[in-house]
Amino acid sequence: MIEQFANKIIKADVLETLLRLPDSCVDVGVTSPPYNKQENKKGWLVKNVVYSGATDKLPEDEYQDIQVKVLNEIYRVTKPGGSFFYNHKTRWERGYMIHPMDWLRKTKWTIRQEIIWDRKIAANIRGWRFWQVEERIYWLYKAKGKSLIGKELESKHALLTSIWRFSPETNNPHPAPFPLALPVRAIYSIMSDAKGGLVIDPYCGSGTTLVAAKILGHNYIGVDITEEYVKYAERRLRDYEREIPLAEEELSKHVVTKTFAERKERGEFVGRHRNHTKTRDKALFD
Repeated sequence: MIEQFANKIIKADVLETLLRLPDSCVDVGVTSPPYNKQENKKGWLVKNVVYSGATDKLPEDEYQDIQVKVLNEIYRVTKPGGSFFYNHKTRWERGYMIHPMDWLRKTKWTIRQEIIWDRKIAANIRGWRFWQVEERIYWLYKAKGKSLIGKELESKHALLTSIWRFSPETNNPHPAPFPLALPVRAIYSIMSDAKGGLVIDPYCGSGTTLVAAKILGHNYIGVDITEEYVKYAERRLRDYEREIPLAEEELSKHVVTKTFAERKERGEFVGRHRNHTKTRDKALFD
C-alpha cells in the first residue's frame, strides 16, 4: 500500500493525506509547518509570510489543535524507534509568548531533545526584543518498547552538539525555506550509512527534505497544498545531483577520530568529571 505514495509529492491537505497512510511505515521525518504568524510579521529577509493556497492566519487555539492532530498522525505512521524533527519558533502576540512546547506536550511523542537552530541572521529587526536569530528543532521520538531513551547516537553525529548553525536558504521561492544541511544532518544522524529508508515531510514546501532524502539514498513522501511549490520541488528532485556538493559539505562534518569508548579503553582523557571522581575517591579512602 505504501508503494502508491513512495517517492511522490502529494498536492493535498496534510491531514487528509496522512490518514491514508498505513501504520508504522516511516523511518524519519523532517518538517517546518507554517508558523501562524498572522501574515503581519515582515522584515528585510522575509518580505511576507503569505503561503499560496493556504493561510497563515488562524485563531491560535485552532492552529495548535491542527498541529497536534498532524503530529499524532505522523506518530501513527512512524515506526517504533523512529524519529521526527519538527522545526518551529517562539512567537509573540500582543506581548504574550507562544512556545511550541505549548502543543508538543499534548501529542503522543516523546520529546527527546530541543535543538537550537542558530540562523545567524534576524528576519525581523525591530527593537522590541533582542533580535531573534534562533529557531527550534524538536527531536521527537516514538518509543520502541518501554524505554523512552532510544538508541544512542554515534559519536560522529552527537559531537555536532545541540546548537545547529546554518544560514537560511535565500535563493528559493518559498517564504521560509530551511537549508539543505538541516534535513541532511537530521536524516543522516538517525539512519547514518543505511539506505532505502522512508522519509516524510508533511509540509514539504520547496522540497528540501525530499532532496536530502534522495541524495542519502532513501525513499520519500512529500505533502504540500501549494501547486507552485510542488512543481518547484519536483524540478529540484529531477536535478538533485546539482545539490550533492552541499550535502557532502554537511556530511564531512560527521567525523570523529576516536570514540569515547576507544579513548577510555586506551586510558586516555575522557573528561574532567571522571578524573575528578577518581581523585575524590582516592582522597576518601587514603
